[in-house]
Amino acid sequence: MTEPLVLTNRQNGVATVTLNRPEALNAFTPELLTELIAALKAAGDDKDCGAIVLEGAGRAFSAGVDLKLLQRASFEAGKVEGIFGDTAFSAATALRHSPLPVIAKVHGACFTGALEMALHCAFILTTADTKFGDTHVKWGLRPSWGMSQNLARAVGVRRARELTFTAAGFSGGDAATWGLANAAFPDKETLDRETTKRAAMIAEGSRGAVAAAKDLYRLHEELRPLEDALAEEVARDYPQITDTADRLKGFAK
Repeated sequence: MTEPLVLTNRQNGVATVTLNRPEALNAFTPELLTELIAALKAAGDDKDCGAIVLEGAGRAFSAGVDLKLLQRASFEAGKVEGIFGDTAFSAATALRHSPLPVIAKVHGACFTGALEMALHCAFILTTADTKFGDTHVKWGLRPSWGMSQNLARAVGVRRARELTFTAAGFSGGDAATWGLANAAFPDKETLDRETTKRAAMIAEGSRGAVAAAKDLYRLHEELRPLEDALAEEVARDYPQITDTADRLKGFAK
């Protein structure tokens, strides 16, 4: 039987979703992204899960879009949608709008389309020596999976322009220094351990309250005037938070 392109392991309230094309550095194909969408939905529907970790099998998180696939494709104005259709945009939406926070656990390499997908996650953890880059212009492509918006939000528009226009690579250490990644650990073992720790902390929280906080941080990304955003924060209702009283019972002075 054909090996699944995406694997899911659920343990202690955390769903670990693994991109599973290690022989191709987990390069994206429409089929892989379709399986990713299904895995994210299944994890989000699982009431026993409180967090998702997205990782890559083997030596890398992902090299991005499979260039062998691109070589066989025809293009219009530098877009890859003719190959992926709506699949890539749907995968990005699934990451961003999952009811559970998705932690991107990035090691080895994370280029272009893979970086776009990682930037749609709640936050990124990586290793200091991981190689990142936005190579759209190198291949005559234009961003269409969120790079121009999310990279600028992560590192500032001036640095984002430099990284995109030059297609220059940068390290996981750079990513953490610039605010693209939350932390860059010295090795993969430490990355594994620290990601597990953070995911467990999220999973221990109130699922309803975490989902509400996730939604309210999306409100921040709308960049409304502060007074409007503060009023909207108060106005939004989250009836899915039903465990407040039970959680407070465990509090001891």
